[in-house]
Amino acid sequence: MVFNSLQFLVFFGIVTSAYFLLAHRFRWMLLLVASCYFYMAFQPIYLGILGFTIVVDYYAGIYLARFEGRAKKVILGLSLLANVGVLAVFKYYAFFTGNFMVAANYFGIAIQVPQLSILLPIGLSFHTFQAMSYTIEVYRGNQKAERNFGIYSLYVMFYPQLVAGPIERPQNLIHQFYKEHVWDSERVKAGLFQMLQGLFKKVVIADRLAILVDSVYGSLSIQSGGNLVIASIFYSFQIYCDFSGYSDMAIGAAKVMGFDLMTNFRAPYLAKSIPDFWRRWHISLSTWFKDYVYFSLGGNRVSIPRWYINIMVVFIISGFWHGASWNFVIWGALHGVFQLVGIELSRRFPRLSPEKAAGIYLRIFQVWTFALVTIAWIFFRLQHFSEIKMFAKRLCVWHVEAPLGMHINEIITSLGLIMGLLIWDSTEKPMRYNVWLLPIALVAIYFLGVFSLKQFIYFQF
Repeated sequence: MVFNSLQFLVFFGIVTSAYFLLAHRFRWMLLLVASCYFYMAFQPIYLGILGFTIVVDYYAGIYLARFEGRAKKVILGLSLLANVGVLAVFKYYAFFTGNFMVAANYFGIAIQVPQLSILLPIGLSFHTFQAMSYTIEVYRGNQKAERNFGIYSLYVMFYPQLVAGPIERPQNLIHQFYKEHVWDSERVKAGLFQMLQGLFKKVVIADRLAILVDSVYGSLSIQSGGNLVIASIFYSFQIYCDFSGYSDMAIGAAKVMGFDLMTNFRAPYLAKSIPDFWRRWHISLSTWFKDYVYFSLGGNRVSIPRWYINIMVVFIISGFWHGASWNFVIWGALHGVFQLVGIELSRRFPRLSPEKAAGIYLRIFQVWTFALVTIAWIFFRLQHFSEIKMFAKRLCVWHVEAPLGMHINEIITSLGLIMGLLIWDSTEKPMRYNVWLLPIALVAIYFLGVFSLKQFIYFQF
């Protein structure tokens, strides 16, 4: 059940109406049942996998509150091991066994490892990280162990952000399930408007850009360098509008019912450096890695060589989190290298630091940062080394007539939408409901929307 479907619109309307009609003490039960139904709509068996981690982490939280010292560390370790184990089996088993067999064959050792015919549960990495944040925060003493099994289950399964985030912290979300939310017309309008904005990003911009991107990337062997550059720039905006569109719809749906979810994007393509980009892009994930991995490694409170290693480790793990494939590792490593180069240049030439840039120099840094991010996205999009080599080969060919998959007027329309998006992002104002924008957005969605029900890109993670 994807957000850009009529099925979800009906589901959301029924659940939200029932939520405000029910007495407060029954509302969490409604949301839990609705969340189970929502997740089962993708594949019913996924609920059993999710249920396993919920049971493990619920009891881990209870026992973490009872014990101290070594026993407490063991409980946390077992909880994290269970969560990582689920990821390892369903997401990374084929990657590790496949690479192990390749390495063995390279040394002349013929080994066959049994392969598992299993499907990757939708959004597994997202709700696994959300569950892990709960046990870590209980261990650290920042969150009380949740005694209500249903409320804890709802924390992991809350349907607006179940599949692709934002990855919430228990301190922000759990207490909201106990709070009685009353109907607030202004809040409802603001939430619905944010959902509409997310839908616009998805079906009008992302899915429209996908037409050209899929056409060019799907026929690399006949493309020219110019076409590849255009497709790569379009892909940067496609993935941004696709993912931030989902986040807007999730945050807006929760807001309608009275819940506040964290902001997940803040005009990332206006960033003036790679560190600034990661303060604006997928904020819930970048802060998760910062708080639970980067700081645990020592952060920047270590020697400079060790600090640089910490940064690279975090970015490589972040890339691997996105997918069990070497292209994602390369993508993460590239961002790590970009980050380190930027830090080193700022250390050596402090007057030229992007943080101090203004005017035309700020624009130069923004364009340069976008170019680096776009280069990295190429490795995110191409999942096989053969495709990467073909891309590099065709990038040097500039005199070939090849189809872009779009007519010139459609390309102009797409460029206009991208410019409009950048202007909208440049306002950097809090999301507000604007009556005059509502009919414009609805008309644009109706006439410009691509209603192919393309699944959100980040569902695969």
